Amino acid sequence: MFGKFETSALRGKQKGIGTGLFAGLCASALMGARVGAAVVSKEDLSLAQENDRLRREGRILKEEREILKKATQFFAGLKQ
Repeated sequence: MFGKFETSALRGKQKGIGTGLFAGLCASALMGARVGAAVVSKEDLSLAQENDRLRREGRILKEEREILKKATQFFAGLKQ
């Protein structure tokens, strides 16, 4: 019943759920699907959601840092 959902979620292709294997396992747990013989606990689910949030935040911060580096280089070239 959840076979297609589980495989696509395990590959991190479900939008809005997160990326990676653990997020896929959590998405399957939300749907009530079993992964192997265990169901992901609520505590593990909340930790996975927090990890996804922190990874997104880290990605955004890296992008902002790169933009600031380029802006600094640009404006440093104008001071000549």
